[in-house]
Amino acid sequence: MGILDTLSPRAIVASALVLSSFAYDVAARPSPEPKADWVRKGPARKKMSNHIKRAMEGKSHSRRAEDAPCAEVLAKTITAPKPNIWGQLTGEEISSVVEYLFGRPELNLTITDDAGPWDNTIQLVEAMWPNKTDALAFIDGDAPAPTKYAHVILNNRATENPNYADILVGPLPLDNATVSWEPLTFPYNKPSGDGKVRNLGADDDLVYEEWIWKISASIADITLDLWNGTALGLENDTLDVWGIDPLWQDDGRVIRWDGFWFIPDDVYDAETLLPLGLYFMSDVTGRDPSKWSLEGWLYNGTFYATTEEFREAYWSSCFTKNGPNLPGAWSSTDHNGEVPPLDYDYPPTIVAPAGARYSVDHQEKYVEWMDFSFYIGFTRDTGMALYDIRYKGQRILYELGLQEALAHYAGNDPLNSGISYLDTFYGFGPYAFELVQGYDCPSHATYLNSSFYISETTHTHINSICMFEYISDYPVQRHTTNRYTSVTKNTYFVIRYVSTVGNYDYAFSYSFFLDGSISVEVRASGYIQSAYFAGNENYGFKIHDNLSGSMHDHVLNFKADFDILGTNNSVELMTMAPTTVTYPWAKGKPRNTMHLERSFVETEDEGRFNWAPNSATQVIVVNEDERNKHGEFRGYRILPSTGAAHLTVKDSTNLANAGRFAEYDIQISKRKDTEYKAVHPFNSQDVHDPPIDFSKFFDGESLRQEDIVLWLNLGMHHVPHTGDLPNTVMTTAHAGIQFMPSNYFEGDESRKTVHQVRINYEDGKASEVETFGQKTKIEDYKGTCKLNFEPVEADLWGYTGDIVVRKFPYDPNNPWFQTGSI
Repeated sequence: MGILDTLSPRAIVASALVLSSFAYDVAARPSPEPKADWVRKGPARKKMSNHIKRAMEGKSHSRRAEDAPCAEVLAKTITAPKPNIWGQLTGEEISSVVEYLFGRPELNLTITDDAGPWDNTIQLVEAMWPNKTDALAFIDGDAPAPTKYAHVILNNRATENPNYADILVGPLPLDNATVSWEPLTFPYNKPSGDGKVRNLGADDDLVYEEWIWKISASIADITLDLWNGTALGLENDTLDVWGIDPLWQDDGRVIRWDGFWFIPDDVYDAETLLPLGLYFMSDVTGRDPSKWSLEGWLYNGTFYATTEEFREAYWSSCFTKNGPNLPGAWSSTDHNGEVPPLDYDYPPTIVAPAGARYSVDHQEKYVEWMDFSFYIGFTRDTGMALYDIRYKGQRILYELGLQEALAHYAGNDPLNSGISYLDTFYGFGPYAFELVQGYDCPSHATYLNSSFYISETTHTHINSICMFEYISDYPVQRHTTNRYTSVTKNTYFVIRYVSTVGNYDYAFSYSFFLDGSISVEVRASGYIQSAYFAGNENYGFKIHDNLSGSMHDHVLNFKADFDILGTNNSVELMTMAPTTVTYPWAKGKPRNTMHLERSFVETEDEGRFNWAPNSATQVIVVNEDERNKHGEFRGYRILPSTGAAHLTVKDSTNLANAGRFAEYDIQISKRKDTEYKAVHPFNSQDVHDPPIDFSKFFDGESLRQEDIVLWLNLGMHHVPHTGDLPNTVMTTAHAGIQFMPSNYFEGDESRKTVHQVRINYEDGKASEVETFGQKTKIEDYKGTCKLNFEPVEADLWGYTGDIVVRKFPYDPNNPWFQTGSI
């Protein structure tokens, strides 16, 4: 069994540590472990079909024109007003950066395929974000585009103190006379200020080969007796071993807890449902395995300081042996059970008879729908983000995107007590796999690609981002009187991607509405990470034979950089508060009622808070210099649609200063180029002194009429129950937030759509039907046609997987197929 088969889902992701960019090429996060069998070992290449060539050119995908006789369903092609300065590097640019770095002897780099645990490699190459001041001068004026640089992370392992080092390379395109590299330090607030953070995983291969498997082998007789299996690092192992993340970092020591898990013998990835309840503790400080030490064993609530002590107790007559968790039909994601009535009939589906009503610049990744427009960016750490979001040409948000996703567990065993995943360590970009048409997105959607680099090759995820127009099951407006009924269709636009980080699939959707509102939604599904049910009633339900649904918090942090009618904004708080008032007209009798209390968030000292009880306080981003004709501040209100959450744990022992972003629902800071991100992807490597301690952003600066950023936490307090088997479902694992206009427009913008109807009636019958010029007959469209409905299953055979292009040496003309594995 290879190392990728022996780690936890997130540990498996970490072992690959691949990187991503959007529809372009980025550089590698090589694995420190032996190469997985999906890494190319030879020139196995296949001839590309036309639709694959189209994908490699960064063009969108949808159903073929011959499958759409009524209208062309592909997004209409437009030209962006300006180049996308948030896009990623081209293949040529990234190849030149890699070649330049390999030519710097002081970096002592080794090609990934030849690297061992004591070699330095390139971890990441992607475009460095532009400073907002430079970006606005370009997109709003006549200034030149910001100078482009490459952001590179080096994995320096040729040292007793391995580290990740952030550096800048540029300017691009590279010119021998001007190119240079330097440490990247300004976005990080680690006191050392050298752009480095330690690498606790530099010796992950040794941990298993020289430590984990040997410890497991030392009790093989016990595991055979308990579960009729062993974990030896062999192909025929029936047991697995993996443990906490992040590792304990106490008093200069690095401590890990690992546990045993049953390996399913079928296709279903249900291992996280199969804990076995045996754990061991190791001190793995330093890089010399001979100095590591086994610190003890835990079983059924009893701790044994040595293997000898555990063995003596186990083979005694009074030792209690608990049963295992084993796979079965209950852990399979396939159809299981009696089919509901009429379920074999084809369900309702939405089609786009007029084709796509939105437009895309495929090269610049620029999108327009109705009065909205935005640019798309894509990174290794956080996947897709949207930039320069405008309505009728006026910017609402400069940036909107994910910053971090935390899953913090709790339990009476050391694994669940010690696990607090910071998922940007693994990256959302590399695991944005191809979407399934008709299931992840409507069959009429337009699709885009994303890419990641590993081992000097670029993998392209075909159709991994979708965009589509949809109609809700409820109207955006309706009203009925005794003389008429008025109803307006609720049509909206969605851009979505799904990223599978370990055991969870996260679906991220950004939606735009006719009234000028914008929403962000996250839905999750997948196998829960469970606990062995043994005396942990205070941490979860018993959900199967020996299984607990281990309680945990999901906290997903989003950055919302608002620019409401300019960059000088404030946050107004408007609270509905109970009060007692004696009005002049009330004959001296006090009345219990309510009124509005208004205030502003004055400084960053007040800038971290939670949603008010009873949702009584509105949070509104306003421009105090811009009032509507009635004298009210124009702005956008922020309100949770569902699942606003911050971390339940106070001062997390697991995270220390690495997870300060998760402490409040809403956090407002003055925007700075040095505070671009809420976290560093490697915060987990030094939790007490992380590269970014988010709490340091808040140092008392004014928030009145300043360029401000809202850091918003969505999430779920998840206590899994039997309905989470086999997978958590997206209907309930759901969090969202909305941005809605507040006195921003003169009225309801959705009145401008013609897709509404007014029906006048009297004496029991309709007297007039007003459809406002909308096309209601097929003859109103160009030509005539019939709707040719084809069941979506026919398209599933087009699922292609990844396309790979070698980047060092650069070989863009010889791609091949090879899909990576979590």
